[in-house]
Amino acid sequence: MSVSSAPGGRRHTVDESALGVTSIFQKNNDHAVVDHDMDADEEILVSLGYKQEFKRDFSIWSCFSVSFSILGILPSIASTLSYNLAYSGQAGSVWGWIVASILIQFVALSMAELCSSMPTAGGLYYAAAVLAPDGWGPLASWNFIGQLTGPVSVGYALAYMILTAAAIGNPEYVIQTWHIYLTLLLILFVSGLITMQATKIIGWINVVGTWVNLIALIIFVIWLPVGSVNTPKTNPNSVVWTGEGLVNGTEWPSGFAFIMGFLSVIWTMSGYDASFHLSEECSNANVAAPRAIVMTAQLGFYLGFPVILVIAYTVMNIPDVVAGNLGQPMGALCLQVLGPKAGLAMFCINIVAQYAVELGCIIAGSRVIYAYSRDGALPGSRWWKKVNNYTKTPVNALWFDLAINALLGLLMFASPVAIGAVFSIGAIAQYVAFTIPIALRLTAAKNKFRPGPWNLGRWSKPCGYIACTWVVFIIPVLCFPATKGGDLNALNMNYTCVVYGGVMTCALLWYAIDARKWFKGPKINVEHLIHGQDTDDIEAVMVDGDSEPKKRME
Repeated sequence: MSVSSAPGGRRHTVDESALGVTSIFQKNNDHAVVDHDMDADEEILVSLGYKQEFKRDFSIWSCFSVSFSILGILPSIASTLSYNLAYSGQAGSVWGWIVASILIQFVALSMAELCSSMPTAGGLYYAAAVLAPDGWGPLASWNFIGQLTGPVSVGYALAYMILTAAAIGNPEYVIQTWHIYLTLLLILFVSGLITMQATKIIGWINVVGTWVNLIALIIFVIWLPVGSVNTPKTNPNSVVWTGEGLVNGTEWPSGFAFIMGFLSVIWTMSGYDASFHLSEECSNANVAAPRAIVMTAQLGFYLGFPVILVIAYTVMNIPDVVAGNLGQPMGALCLQVLGPKAGLAMFCINIVAQYAVELGCIIAGSRVIYAYSRDGALPGSRWWKKVNNYTKTPVNALWFDLAINALLGLLMFASPVAIGAVFSIGAIAQYVAFTIPIALRLTAAKNKFRPGPWNLGRWSKPCGYIACTWVVFIIPVLCFPATKGGDLNALNMNYTCVVYGGVMTCALLWYAIDARKWFKGPKINVEHLIHGQDTDDIEAVMVDGDSEPKKRME
């Protein structure tokens, strides 16, 4: 087989099998065609069916900084403190962090292996579409809710923290729901102005955000036990490590309450996939991006543990922290342990770190919107897929993502539990998206998956099976309310299954009624070979993002 030459240079096919990638081209035994010299990163991306549109200004450290900023260990733990402490007490928080974090590592490792084989902005969406059995790719990849809820959940927590700090400084101030919503809108708008900048600037901002999070964590771990105003300053070891500190704050058995507290860990440890979505902006992507995923998950485990330990050792009155007048557990904890002035100062440091998390979530979410729009999956895709000519970033997709999150923020007017469901939704939706391609890798695609340069070798399948088993086990648990029977009412109901189930039901109905007719999964936008069904003649066809390929039959 050969391809005719063109004035721009000798045209040749790209052999994706030699590059260690699992590509959409495998389905039709097709290949990309190029007429210019490419570096290794562009060659890999072209072999996956996409042209290079972003600048590759991210190094492994820039890529890691974005995902680590999203992880935001201290502020993420602060945002979900009412789950682990309230459900299972000090000892439950400590052991829950160890157990859940270890199991999460298997998901991260399996994801990193997929990333090395398919380093695209679509990330897990592309992987699910390619690895699914013939005809099932579009449906398998029809899952993007998790990446959309990050900015609103983090932004809501941040808005509440800012207003809580105001309430601490002015005891006469009473926080109103509309105050929180307006603060959320301001956060989203300012964050959008920052994250719409060029890749190099975004990388620098997230490096700063990483250092902010690390410094805030170090200050917290040292200041709380040393500066505690309580006597004694810390709880005894028996409260932190044994059944004495396992306080069941639910109406379920203690063992089940312990597992329900895993939500805090899962929410905190859910940002490492950002490196996958940024792989088209990263140099040496099929090695650097998976390494960044693993680094983020590992450091999240190791650095989060001392934070959990400090909280377990210093908290003296759990009901006052999780259900006090402030309504913000981290603010109440800082005041309880450090006193009014020092507590407010520590709380403000946490707020700054939380803002770095918000910026990272918006960046990652915009890349997911862009990837889906590039393949025509969303209403208005032709606008959201555009890359800004000046910044070389998906500015339209970013503002579309922020608009969606502003609408989701209206849930806070229903009830605190309803807006709190976005934390569970984010955790569930993201881990569902994480697990689908891992499961397909083990089943339908076990013979066509091509490991990239970063792979698990013989440990790939055992690691994948543990990851899938863990997610299938934990997802139903996250949907349970803390109360049951006659005590269950509209205010304390866990709306996760209603909101997530409702949105997914609508999405699946949309797919079944209409989207399946036009959404076919990843859409190739590079020149490639088209194979005629009744001839060996091969024609190179240029396909743009909006047109269908044409076959020439001779």
